[in-house]
Amino acid sequence: MQFPENLKYTSDHEWIGPDGRIGVTEYAQDALGDVVFVELPEVGAEVQSGDAVGVIESVKSVSDLYSPASGRVARVNDQLKEKPELINQDPYGEGWIFELEDAVPGDVMSSADYQKQVEGD
Repeated sequence: MQFPENLKYTSDHEWIGPDGRIGVTEYAQDALGDVVFVELPEVGAEVQSGDAVGVIESVKSVSDLYSPASGRVARVNDQLKEKPELINQDPYGEGWIFELEDAVPGDVMSSADYQKQVEGD
């Protein structure tokens, strides 16, 4: 399992990159199973760290997507509307979900700390 060191992680299994790009972790997509639908946040929406901003639906369950940072939604990954499976195939790359402008991370942890949390689950 991958834990890219340039990202910060939440206990809810979201990640945020230095560019404000956000997605779910490899651990999360594995636990979800095959993703079949993603409800994306609205571009221009102001969000706070910890807010539920969307939904990820898989063959196993429906899960809320939480923002790991406060900011304004600048972009969403429109590819996910037609290809939600990108979250399973490439959670840290093509499977990103949305991007915040002027992102201020909330309660996030380093790659090493997140890895310890996941391995403790």
